[in-house]
Amino acid sequence: MPANTAGAAKTALKKKTPPAKSAKRRLGASPDRGAVINELSDLVARASENTLVPNPLLGLRAADFAEATQSLLKLATVSPGATVGSLAKYAKALGKIVQGKSDLAPDPKDRRFADPAWQGNFAYKRLMQNYLLTHNEFNNLIAGSKLGEREKGQAQFLTALVTDALAPSNWLAGNPAAVRKVVDTGGASVVEGLKNLVHDMRHNHMMPMQVDSTPFKIGENMATSPGQVVYRSETFELIQYTPNTAQVYRRPLVMVPPQVNKFYAVDLTPEKSLVKWAVDSGIQMFMVSWRNPTAEHRDWDLEHYAMAVDEAVDVARQITGSPDVNMWGSCSGGMTLAGYLGWLAGARQGKEAAKVANVSWAVCVLDGAGAMKETTLGLFNSPAAVRAARARSRSKGVIEGSELAAMFAWLRPNDLIWNYWVNNYLLGNKPPAFDILAWNADTTRLPAKFHSDLLDIMEKNPYVQPGAMTIRGVPIDLSKVKIGAYVIGGLTDHITPWKSCYGTARLFGEDSTFVLANAGHLQSLINPPGAPKAFFSTAPSSQADADEWAKSAVRQEGSWWPHWRAWVQERSGDRVDAPSKPGSRVHRPLCAAPGAYVLER
Repeated sequence: MPANTAGAAKTALKKKTPPAKSAKRRLGASPDRGAVINELSDLVARASENTLVPNPLLGLRAADFAEATQSLLKLATVSPGATVGSLAKYAKALGKIVQGKSDLAPDPKDRRFADPAWQGNFAYKRLMQNYLLTHNEFNNLIAGSKLGEREKGQAQFLTALVTDALAPSNWLAGNPAAVRKVVDTGGASVVEGLKNLVHDMRHNHMMPMQVDSTPFKIGENMATSPGQVVYRSETFELIQYTPNTAQVYRRPLVMVPPQVNKFYAVDLTPEKSLVKWAVDSGIQMFMVSWRNPTAEHRDWDLEHYAMAVDEAVDVARQITGSPDVNMWGSCSGGMTLAGYLGWLAGARQGKEAAKVANVSWAVCVLDGAGAMKETTLGLFNSPAAVRAARARSRSKGVIEGSELAAMFAWLRPNDLIWNYWVNNYLLGNKPPAFDILAWNADTTRLPAKFHSDLLDIMEKNPYVQPGAMTIRGVPIDLSKVKIGAYVIGGLTDHITPWKSCYGTARLFGEDSTFVLANAGHLQSLINPPGAPKAFFSTAPSSQADADEWAKSAVRQEGSWWPHWRAWVQERSGDRVDAPSKPGSRVHRPLCAAPGAYVLER
């Protein structure tokens, strides 16, 4: 990637920023240096609190809970003095709560205790304070103990799981809003809550429904960007989106979404559609839409998907007449794309090796070891756990989307489980009708072999170890991949932590552009201009350490989409007249977007 990449993008943004209200702030190089660095540090710290999670690809076994319980019980033996001291401190603080002299209060952002009764009612206030005291004492005891780091993580995971479940807000008598609604409705809320509970036990794998999906229809009010399916194989459909400008850039952009969910996260509604934004910017857009595999596709592996990407690239090149393409890879789609690029660099020579010019990587971790170190994804990772996970998917042929969804929900149970438990069962409400959640509930399956390959990536970390992986007999070495790279991470992403995403940028050279959005995994992508309180930080990935990068990064107010648009337009070649019709003589349109595969359940 050219060395002036970041400078060009910053110049483009500077022209759009009124001098009186500069949207830029260099972290660590302004009059407010300390405040700015502290602000980012605080946000990073809050983000790290959301990373105490098991690996959803592994799942959790009874043996894992037993190991975590053993770690917790070990506290008394490795730190007996600290345990006794903690109990004495707990008893003293409990006495203050009973006497009404405690000033213990929840985090203002903790929505569980937002009801005024938690502060104004004698009983509820003491119930809440007792819960907070217990939760905090356990955390402090574990953090200050002599347990090993892995044992601390396991103990913290188990205590968080239990204490979150036992929060008084999760029980009918302990939730003032629920009690009030029982009185106001004459008990009807209890009846409705029981109906919701029975429905979810029968139809949602005993998990609370997170969304009412009935108002949302794919192709009608979701995934509505106009286009045509111009290619279909057993594995994927390729969508060519209809240009919305008189001229387009010659070099097309091919998007490779994750196999874990369907592609239309980037085309939810016109107001939130990154697809529409790119098309309106003159980019020739192509989208891979993966087929939802069944047990008969159990042998589809990473190599199979990588070769499917090669098919998509060749189709886009043939239709547009461009010798090469730009690409976008997100999450597991980005892992697939990395394998494809490594194969391309190792197997092809001359012009064929230059099929891909530039790549945007969105919330994608290619250095698995970095993610393991940064988060507690390795808490329950072991050879036995990996063997068990492989055996489960091999026996079924696939990993069901519902299984992955449940595991992802347990990554943040207060937000993704207990929140809906209270709403659906205690209050007797229907779940909200929200487009992002409707997309999230539209799950897909993973083939057993591909699942096994993802576990290999987690175990062997092949993208930073040349030759540890082969595709069609070609050793994969990403150091041979010469592309321009633009990498997006989410500051509060608990699935692909931002520091690990920064490691992805480092794999493609110090000139790679890294962008850190102040949002989570999905929210960092659905980030249209005008989003309230949005900002991002950006700089080349020239620093070896992510925290050092953060100190020198430039803060921009608003969405990163315009910044990315400037970057990708600069690398998309000359403008040419927009095609008058989709496809080509070789690849004729098959059906309207969003296609048939996205509708498969």
